[in-house]
Amino acid sequence: MKIGIDLGGTKTELVMLSDDGLEVFRKRVISARTYAGALDVMTSLVTEAEQEVGVTATVGVGIPGVISPVSHLVKNANSTWLNGHPLDSDLTARLGRTVRVANDANCFALSEATDGAGAGANTVFGVILGTGCGAGFVTGGKVHRGVNAVAGEWGHNPLPWMTESEFRSRQCFCGKYDCIETFISGPALVSDYQDADQHSHNTQLNLSTVLRVEDIMARLAGGDAVAQAVFERYIDRLARALGHVINLLDPDVIVLGGGVSNISALYGELASRLPSCTVGGECRTQVVPNLYGASSGVRGAAWLWNDAEGIA
Repeated sequence: MKIGIDLGGTKTELVMLSDDGLEVFRKRVISARTYAGALDVMTSLVTEAEQEVGVTATVGVGIPGVISPVSHLVKNANSTWLNGHPLDSDLTARLGRTVRVANDANCFALSEATDGAGAGANTVFGVILGTGCGAGFVTGGKVHRGVNAVAGEWGHNPLPWMTESEFRSRQCFCGKYDCIETFISGPALVSDYQDADQHSHNTQLNLSTVLRVEDIMARLAGGDAVAQAVFERYIDRLARALGHVINLLDPDVIVLGGGVSNISALYGELASRLPSCTVGGECRTQVVPNLYGASSGVRGAAWLWNDAEGIA
């Protein structure tokens, strides 16, 4: 049996999977917003799951950050109370067995590569288009972390082939300008609509009601010209960003997750636009929606124990 834990900022979720991927236990609780509290919550969840099912399982954890290969401490976590702590070794000591910890986007990619939308492919690039823009790369069924533990941080590279109006137009929380994340995350799409509608001097629409990606898509379906222009701009930016991934890694499959991935119109549009963003003008790379939705990250944490060697 394999246990996966998704340690998020607002919720902590545990799932126990059989070796063939059958879910045998699941529980979600509110996250503790302290480091000691996070260890307590995870320890309690593992104890409860194992007592309920009657087995001792391997444990993998997905976090919104990474374990530094230099300091062996958590870094880059937006759940800031985790930063600077040896989460893997502390939880290992609590549970009395080795625990594997990986970035939550890597867990998403591993889940979809193992038995999700990318199953059967040798190389899978998983993208989460949500509040931010995370990504992970899986090759041969194994997460590729990299020597600096930053493989997949594609969202913090500049948007490719920027137009004059895009250059130095958006500052990212990381301190840089024009990161891919600032153009293709869910909040970026909403912000682009609000800015465009305001500049159109459209006084008939109430901007306060456009707070989600779903609101924009509803207006697009209703024939809103501003929504159409914003969506065209978004597709173009996403195609440029994914074109760089293809030129660098040439994965077999790109799997999209997060709220934006639910826009069905994305996939046909990307298929037609990606060749122009790829060296040679040809692109056979499949871009597909995820299979497991919000459950993919926690399943991927369990699949961190797919093999004896662990994370590359």
